[in-house]
Amino acid sequence: MSKIGIIGSGIIGLSSAYYLQKSGHQVTLIDQRNLKDGCSFGNAGMIVPSHLIPLAAPGMISKGIRWMFNSSSPFYVKPQWDTDLFKWGLLFYRSANKAHVEKSAVALKELSLLSKAMYQQLTKDLSFDFGFHERGLLMLYKTKETEHEESETAEMANRNGIEARILSAEEVQQLEPDVKVNVRGGVYFPGDAHITPQVLVNQLIQFLKTNGVVFQTNTAVTDFEIANDNIKSVITEKGEFSFDQVIIATGSWSGKVAKKLNLNVPMQAGKGYSFTLPNVERNTRIPSIFLEPRVAVTPMGNSLRFGGTMEITGVDHSINMKRVKGIVDSIPHYYPDIKVAMPLKEDVWHGLRPCSPDGLPYIGRTKKYKNLILATGHSMLGISLGPGTGKLMAEIVNEENLSLDVSLFNPERY
Repeated sequence: MSKIGIIGSGIIGLSSAYYLQKSGHQVTLIDQRNLKDGCSFGNAGMIVPSHLIPLAAPGMISKGIRWMFNSSSPFYVKPQWDTDLFKWGLLFYRSANKAHVEKSAVALKELSLLSKAMYQQLTKDLSFDFGFHERGLLMLYKTKETEHEESETAEMANRNGIEARILSAEEVQQLEPDVKVNVRGGVYFPGDAHITPQVLVNQLIQFLKTNGVVFQTNTAVTDFEIANDNIKSVITEKGEFSFDQVIIATGSWSGKVAKKLNLNVPMQAGKGYSFTLPNVERNTRIPSIFLEPRVAVTPMGNSLRFGGTMEITGVDHSINMKRVKGIVDSIPHYYPDIKVAMPLKEDVWHGLRPCSPDGLPYIGRTKKYKNLILATGHSMLGISLGPGTGKLMAEIVNEENLSLDVSLFNPERY
């Protein structure tokens, strides 16, 4: 049995802890926060093998430049003199090409399918219900241009073994009999699923505590002690901790934590917002994404969650209500019968998604330090890829054959 220290307790850290404690290891989670917020709580809860295309893709740069000048658009980069942001942008630009997308799609698909299989197993192994439903995902569009783009995405998905069906407006409506849908058409991915993320995270924390996992919260990591190419101890505000193996799963903070180890792990925080409508009388059945404004909609029991935006603003916890208004204003264009008032600022949740410049996570052991593993940079797919990544962490620590090839996720690729 090894002593494993996991820095970060979002869904990636929690999933890693779950599979490692299941393997018989003594696990400690260290987090600078108090477990009451973070990207894993208020997101859209989608499990999406359909999301094969990384953020760094052809067309994203020109789209992003257009969106930047619209105060309620789904994407924004805060103009600032920041060398890390400049380097990240340059790397993003270099990755935004067709060859990168084709290569990345296979790796993302394999990790997504592994993670979905782990979710299916978790529904059997865990004693609590976290709202896992396999109802698919609807990608809804209103314009001919978006229809063309999405049909190409559907074709690519089918080519990679992920089923995608192009639907007319009438066929979309048939899948949503309780709610009027006003669209040109949509693409349906029947293999996708969704959960209620805050239930999973809260219950998983309790489960792990019950099973001996130690949580060291409100504890910021300040440095590391190194000896013989190993991390000898993790230095925090509340003392030093020694582990046999260390996993960095600190999300948007991973770049800064890695710098303490002289590792180059480019990362930017992509802020997203969500709010939840309780007690919806006539709810949607299938999660959907409004493609033009990039808004995600997920039914969670009798509630309905709306989420969106990608603000590259650094680690910034302010809430821009103009962006939230963009989400609210989009809803009647797609679901005209769902009446949504502008939420109060205190009812808007925000999370900082950890974005690598090539849109791929950092997963694997480092060569620089023998006992260091990274599991971070999952962007908008943290919930979707969490259990798969956690399973890989246990396999890496246990020196087992890995469930999939992680070479494209090399944490030292920069």
